[in-house]
Amino acid sequence: MSRRSDRRQFLKTTAVAGVGFWVAGTTAAEDSKSPNEQINFACIGVGGKGESDTGDAASRGNIVAICDIDDQKLDSAGQKYPNAKKYNDYRKMLDEMGKSIDAVTVSTPDHTHAVAAAAAMNLGKHCFVQKPLAHSIWEARRLGEIAREKKVATMMGNQGTANNGLRKAAKIVQAGALGTVKEVHVWSNRPIWPQGVDRPKESAVPQHVHWELFLGPAPYRPYAGGYHPFAWRGWWDFGTGALGDMACHTVNMPFAALDLRNPISVEAESSGHNKDSYPKWSKIKFEFAANDKRPAVTLNWYDGGQKPSAELLEGTGSPGSGALLVGDKGRLFSPDDYGSEYKLLGGATEPQVEIVQSPGHFQEWVRAIKGGEPAMSNFPDYAGPLAETILLGNLAVWSGSKIEWDAQALKAKNNSEVDRIIKPEFREGYSI
Repeated sequence: MSRRSDRRQFLKTTAVAGVGFWVAGTTAAEDSKSPNEQINFACIGVGGKGESDTGDAASRGNIVAICDIDDQKLDSAGQKYPNAKKYNDYRKMLDEMGKSIDAVTVSTPDHTHAVAAAAAMNLGKHCFVQKPLAHSIWEARRLGEIAREKKVATMMGNQGTANNGLRKAAKIVQAGALGTVKEVHVWSNRPIWPQGVDRPKESAVPQHVHWELFLGPAPYRPYAGGYHPFAWRGWWDFGTGALGDMACHTVNMPFAALDLRNPISVEAESSGHNKDSYPKWSKIKFEFAANDKRPAVTLNWYDGGQKPSAELLEGTGSPGSGALLVGDKGRLFSPDDYGSEYKLLGGATEPQVEIVQSPGHFQEWVRAIKGGEPAMSNFPDYAGPLAETILLGNLAVWSGSKIEWDAQALKAKNNSEVDRIIKPEFREGYSI
């Protein structure tokens, strides 16, 4: 066995970042770039968060192709990267430029994450996808499976995984500083876009917007103001609401600390919704069975101005968003969406712990592309399971009733009516 092959086998059974419960099952593709070789990136979605993701790629390689359904965003990016070929349709880009591309970033509305990422990975391209990785639970699972099958380097854009504070907080919890943790509370100041509203009236499609390509795999609807470029997050067909927008950040630290994957049930309260626009607020309760790493635990999510009780929030200052882990020996509170800050409350004392420091969030992916350790938030072992947990909360919001969950089969044991939300049908021309 070659030294490189031996290293890859070693990585399959070694903890990614020393935080605790996840292991690296992904390895870089067989034709990974050497440490000194330039990576050729293609970027799908170059406005909004896509602008900074494209910038991260440009600082670590060559931008050879850019893609966006908005000509204004595309032209603006084209001025920064004049050597990149411009496309509106990622499918055409991959068809024409596939042999020139090593890695792809996907920074589009949630409903197009999976189809674009799967198309790239099926061609053997390394893939970075913004949170929450996918629009549906089945998509999140499938992206992890494809990444493992194709042996490509992957990462989700929940940058808190690279923070020393998050890694240290997770280690502190695992070291027993809080005693037995039975409940977790996470709240968000989202949504900051309209939710719980009626569909806007049809209007003319702006000349710079390719509406059919924006819709992608989603059911057809006429164009209207209020979808592109930002408020799509509040619509079931396009976004994943407040939960999908922020929980892959704010739940990230508790997920790392307590292995919050594969809930056994989830139920939600909300302001009500029309199954077109997400509710104005929601409270979601996830139940996790005991496993060999921790006892049973409950995760409570709050958005739209909802928060935990004043008693639980004592000593936190009640910020607009945060995460609180409650144990029988104390509490750990993080006021930061990314888990980079924390403090111990209720008499808990901080033990000495060791962490493996990250070279930087995006750099973790680049390192993996070049044959190094997988990124902590790789699809199969971390990002996918985290996204599945988060998106299950929206399943409960949709149904309005408690979901008894079979994580292995991706089935609601007590409600077959949500099957189409777990695994949606795509419009013709789009598939995974």
